[in-house]
Amino acid sequence: MRKPKIKSNTKSKISVQIIRSAQLPDYDIKLGDRLIRQLRIPTDSPVQLAFGSFKQEIQVTSGGKSNSLALSPSIFSNTGLLPRTTMNVRYYPAEKTLKLGPLIGVMVSRYQPDEPDKPFGSISAFCLEMVNAAKKQGAYVYFFTPDMIGTNPSTLEAIAYDTGWIKLSVPAPDVINNRLSTRKLENSPSVQHFMREVKSRYSTQIFNEKFLDKSDVFEALGTNAKLQKYLPESYLLSGYPTLKKMCAAYRTVFLKPVRGSLGKGIIRISRQENGHYQTMTTSLEGIKKHTYSSLTNLFSSLSGKIKKTRYQIQQGLDLIRINKRNVDFRALMHKDKSGKWAVTSIVARIAGGNHFVSNLARGGTLSSVKDALAMSVIPLSAKQTAPARMNQAALDIADGLEAAIPYHFGELGIDLAMDTTGRIWLLEVNSKPSKSENAPLNADSKVRPSAVRLIQYCQYLTGL
Repeated sequence: MRKPKIKSNTKSKISVQIIRSAQLPDYDIKLGDRLIRQLRIPTDSPVQLAFGSFKQEIQVTSGGKSNSLALSPSIFSNTGLLPRTTMNVRYYPAEKTLKLGPLIGVMVSRYQPDEPDKPFGSISAFCLEMVNAAKKQGAYVYFFTPDMIGTNPSTLEAIAYDTGWIKLSVPAPDVINNRLSTRKLENSPSVQHFMREVKSRYSTQIFNEKFLDKSDVFEALGTNAKLQKYLPESYLLSGYPTLKKMCAAYRTVFLKPVRGSLGKGIIRISRQENGHYQTMTTSLEGIKKHTYSSLTNLFSSLSGKIKKTRYQIQQGLDLIRINKRNVDFRALMHKDKSGKWAVTSIVARIAGGNHFVSNLARGGTLSSVKDALAMSVIPLSAKQTAPARMNQAALDIADGLEAAIPYHFGELGIDLAMDTTGRIWLLEVNSKPSKSENAPLNADSKVRPSAVRLIQYCQYLTGL
């Protein structure tokens, strides 16, 4: 992967409260003397104020003993800043630029102003946590949909949080976290044009910039010798010979839509004792079962689906089970404040009722890794080492994916499984992990760790 360009500075950042001063001329800012000294900002010549794509030449004037940064109403209006916001500031002497930020834009699929409790649908609670994490760390975050992108990439409409959600005109951000939930939106000409423009014009960093296809992931990781032990045999289903080969090698195989999510449309194929084949398919109504007298009959039945949808065929695994229900594990990975992959959380997911997939969208339930392993029947030695081995597997896979796929990711959901011998396997990698499937918040916290990590990574990317 191409490495993001990191803007570094030897001086540590300083957080200050931003206040609105009606008395200030448009091109003046007022800063306390102590802060001027700490930041080493010249007051005898103009400098540039930068906030995302917003740039304006300003004169720094003394604010005496004040610990705040006073800006004119004009600057507030042009930046979308909210009064009494605490922001990180840094002065870059080579560019004579005083930078506020980081300014973070989260690109989301929808905004519903008529639903104030859930304006962003299922990720609304997480969006508010991002706001709270940004406030604590001196960053500024806003949310925007593809509909809010205008013809001029330097400004866009966005939703920010003050005492409630409000719509503002804002500069293009320093960093964009792509949380679009469909490929159709992500691949729309307006979104693609916007992402190209802000990258080239303002050096905006964009992470999780695309969906991952299952076939791409397994093909990319398959060349890495270190990762072989985690990879079930897996191919893009190209026709009957591939199906025949896999069904001869394994009693159970899975067909997974290459672009599927939330367990939709997965087909489990099992060879029966009498030589017949049974399919089980996930659907909104539950599991649909069909039995076929031969593999050729089964393939004929599936041929219509295969023409419309690309499938990955994958070796079936003898997974650990709890109360006859399959168990897998979601490792939530983030780039941390040092720009390295870190495990934020790993949770066990237990399949619901009649389902063979464990997604919460299919009735699955969450458990801690420790509790799930305690109820499993894997050997004790494997049980004791499993948590550390899962952590290492998730880190190895995230590093391997970054090395093999030329896109920028800052967050990944890595689905792991464990067989009855205690061996760890990779099921799939999700570049837009659901925010409803992670571990619950701590009772004393209003912000889950993943929100904190995302803000910290944006700070790393910008040097702010």
